Amino acid sequence: MTKIAFIGTYIPQRCGIATYTHHLRQSIRGARGWRGIDPVIALRTSEATGLETAPGIWELDKHDRTAYIRAADRLNRSEVAVVSLQHEFGIFGGEAGGYVLDLAERLEKPLAVTFHTVFEQPEEPYRSVQERLAKRADMIMVMNRRAVDFLHSAFRIPREKIQVVPHGTPEPAPGKRISYRRKMGWNGRKVVMTFGLLGRGKGLETVIHALDKVAREVPDVLYAIVGQTHPEVKKQEGEAYREELQAMVQQRGLEDHVTMIDRYVEEDELVGLLSACDLYVTPYPGLQQITSGTLAYAVGLGRPVLSTPYVYAEELLGSYPELLLAPGDAGQWAERMCKLLGSEEERLELERSMMNIARAMHWPKVGKLHLSLFGQLAAKAKAGAAASSLKQDRRELAPKVVEA
Repeated sequence: MTKIAFIGTYIPQRCGIATYTHHLRQSIRGARGWRGIDPVIALRTSEATGLETAPGIWELDKHDRTAYIRAADRLNRSEVAVVSLQHEFGIFGGEAGGYVLDLAERLEKPLAVTFHTVFEQPEEPYRSVQERLAKRADMIMVMNRRAVDFLHSAFRIPREKIQVVPHGTPEPAPGKRISYRRKMGWNGRKVVMTFGLLGRGKGLETVIHALDKVAREVPDVLYAIVGQTHPEVKKQEGEAYREELQAMVQQRGLEDHVTMIDRYVEEDELVGLLSACDLYVTPYPGLQQITSGTLAYAVGLGRPVLSTPYVYAEELLGSYPELLLAPGDAGQWAERMCKLLGSEEERLELERSMMNIARAMHWPKVGKLHLSLFGQLAAKAKAGAAASSLKQDRRELAPKVVEA
């Protein structure tokens, strides 16, 4: 059985990569029906997390550079056949997360790196970190075909080294829709939802502006803005942005049509809230975003969605161009929202379309795909080691030439 080690943040840390790493580990375990324990090198900040109490969790202090070397040595001594590294610049220590290179370049095991962020035109200090990690990796995984082009163009990474894998999502839980609509008081409302850490640059103003018209045509509309303020934003400006949005709502008399759920939402509740909404929106003005876990989750749960055409949304929803709306165009957003919220038949048809996309995204299938790719990587490394050993044996057995 191929033993796999995972590197990334890990639950119970409140981080999208932590949740992703957990689900990937669990789905691979389920795919092979194995009762063994694959280890996790779990990044932590300076505060204690208690991760070491869980089976197979090896904590690594992200700010301790020597810890990365020790982690590589520990993996090299282990029975692990493949190492899966979830990469996001901010989760590792050093400038642009550069400490991870100490681990990767000392590691003697086959390394598969999943890039959660890829830039079309990378700049320093991110460029050199990602380039070195990409060249060290034996396999690269991305969640968007455009990311293959970006990596090849920026770093000359061979295309055959890069695998496109879906962003894993939970499977639909029909009972949650009924229970959460009742719990949240959403029965009788047409609920539009946005989720994520609150901060400027996500285009939420566009939806609020669009509500001026939507609320007149769909009087039971409710826009739920779910998520606490981003910790870094809160350090710099407190709740100034949230207060600006609240003022905007009050100026337009939309208090009965907008609600803010200002707290960190654990995954089980997030699945419930997404299941309960009627329309999920990502109105982001920046069009370079290569992945979006929240959009992936909404589609994976079969929810109707509207989005701006950023890179990930464009690929995921490319077969349904009517779902991709111009950034900042409140009129276009209002028109499309009114059409969807006003027609149950159209929403049901869109739900079926989203489920067609979602079939490849649910964790059991994504786990099987990763297990197959990791198995191929382990087999290739084993064959390479055997060939190298045979070559060495032949050199040692070759007749020695004795000079006169």
